[in-house]
Amino acid sequence: MTTFYSSLEEIKRDLQTNQITVEGLVKSYLARIKEFKDLNAFNEVFEQEALLRAKDVDSRIKSGIAGRLAGMVIAIKDNICYKDHQVTASSKILDGFTSVYSATIVERLLAEDAIIIGRCNCDEFAMGGSNENSYFGPVRNYADTDRVPGGSSGGSAVAVQAGLCHAAIGTDTGGSVRQPASFCGLVGLKPTYGTISRHGIIAYASSFDQVGPLTHSVEDAALLLEIMAGADEYDSTLARKTVPAYHEDLKPTASKKKIAYIQEALSSPGVDDEVKSILINYIDKLRAEGHTVKPVAFEHLDYLVPTYYILATAEASSNLARYDGLHYGYRSPAANDLQSTYRRSRSEGFGKEVKRRIMLGTFVLSAGYYDAYYAKAQKVRRLIKEKTDALLSEYDFILIPTAPEPPFIIGKKEKDPTVMYLYDIFTVQASLAGVPAISLPAGTTNKGLPVGLQLLTKRFAEQELLDFSKYFVKL
Repeated sequence: MTTFYSSLEEIKRDLQTNQITVEGLVKSYLARIKEFKDLNAFNEVFEQEALLRAKDVDSRIKSGIAGRLAGMVIAIKDNICYKDHQVTASSKILDGFTSVYSATIVERLLAEDAIIIGRCNCDEFAMGGSNENSYFGPVRNYADTDRVPGGSSGGSAVAVQAGLCHAAIGTDTGGSVRQPASFCGLVGLKPTYGTISRHGIIAYASSFDQVGPLTHSVEDAALLLEIMAGADEYDSTLARKTVPAYHEDLKPTASKKKIAYIQEALSSPGVDDEVKSILINYIDKLRAEGHTVKPVAFEHLDYLVPTYYILATAEASSNLARYDGLHYGYRSPAANDLQSTYRRSRSEGFGKEVKRRIMLGTFVLSAGYYDAYYAKAQKVRRLIKEKTDALLSEYDFILIPTAPEPPFIIGKKEKDPTVMYLYDIFTVQASLAGVPAISLPAGTTNKGLPVGLQLLTKRFAEQELLDFSKYFVKL
C-alpha cells in the first residue's frame, strides 16, 4: 500500500472504493516510521492510540458521520500541546513533561477526525533554521541524509517528505514552516498573524509565532487552514473575522496578476546560482503567461535579519523566564538553594542556541540598551511593514526565494550563528510585516536537492494567495 498520496482527496477516493482503510493507512505509515527511524523525524510515535483512533474513524466513515479530515494522518511539532501527551519543545528542560490540556488547533483537528500519529523533532524551543539544535539530535533530510531539512519545523517537514504521515503542523516565527518546506519540496504556509490560535503553542516570540501546515498540495494546506483558523476565547490576539471556505472556494486564478520580485535576490552574491536560475525560470514563465512581473528594490533588506533577531530574542528572554527548575520540567540534581536551582537548572536544561538567544534578548532589554536596540528595532519593524504594505498595494504578490541556498550539509553552518541567522533573510519580511506567505516547491538542483519559492500577499488575503499558489505549482 502506497503512502505517497498527494492530497486528501486521493485518500478519500480510495477509502470510498474500499481500496484502503484508515487503519491500513496508519499501519503503513507506522511501518515507514520504523523503516526510516534514522531520519530522527519523531520524538514520540503514538502507535497504539493512532491505531485505535483509525478503527473508530473507519466506523465513522461507514456510518456517514466522519469529519472533513477523516483519512488524514498528521504529525504535530513538539511544541504543540496535546492533553495527556508529552511535549518538550525538543528541550532537556521539558523532558518528560506531560501537557494537561490540548492546543486549540489540536482540538479542532481531532474534531474533524484527523489522526495524530506522533510529535515531531524540532529545533529547541523553535530556535533554529536547520533542526540541528534539538536535545534529541539533528533531523536528516530524506532527499540527502547528510543534509539538514531546514528548521525549526524540520521533523514535521521530513515526516511528510518521507511518507511517514500525510501532513504535519509546524509553527513559523521567522520562517520555521516555510524554510523546511523549501528544503523538503513541500507546500508550507504561514498565515497572517492573528489567523490561527496560539493557545497551547509553547511560545518563542509571541508577536511573531504563527501555526502553519506542511503538505504535499495547496488543497490540503487550504483545508487545514480553514479548520484551524478562527476566533478563540483563549487568544486575544486573533482577528475577529469570519473564516472563509478556503478549500471549498479554491480555484486556480485565471486573471492576470502584477507580481514584484526583490531585485537583490538576483543581484546578491549570497544567493546560490541554482536558486537564482530557478527564480528566473519562474519569472519567465509568469511573463509568458501574460502576468506583469517587475523587479523592485527593498531598501530595508539589510535591516530585516537584525531587526527580527533583536525583537524575537527579546520576546524569547521573557517567554522562557518561566522555565526556572521550580514549577515543572528539569531541575538540576546539583541544586542546593534557590539561586543554584535557577542557575544550574537553566544552564543544564537549555541548549547553547537557546541560551545564546536568551542572553541576547536580555541584553537588548536591559537598562541603557533598551532604547538603542529594542526600541529602535520596533521603529524599523514599522518601516519594514509600511514598505511591504506599500509594495502590496501596487502589486498582487511579492515573489522571492524561500532560502538563499539549497539544503546544506549537517554541521557545515552550525559553528557560526551569524551565518545561520542570515538564512532567514527572505522569510523574516513576512513575519515582521505580519503578512501571509507560502513556500511552494519549484524544482531541484543538479544534485536533486529541493528548492522552494515564496509568495507574499496582503494581510488576510489567504484565499487569493492559495488560488494563485494552485496555479503557480502547475506552471
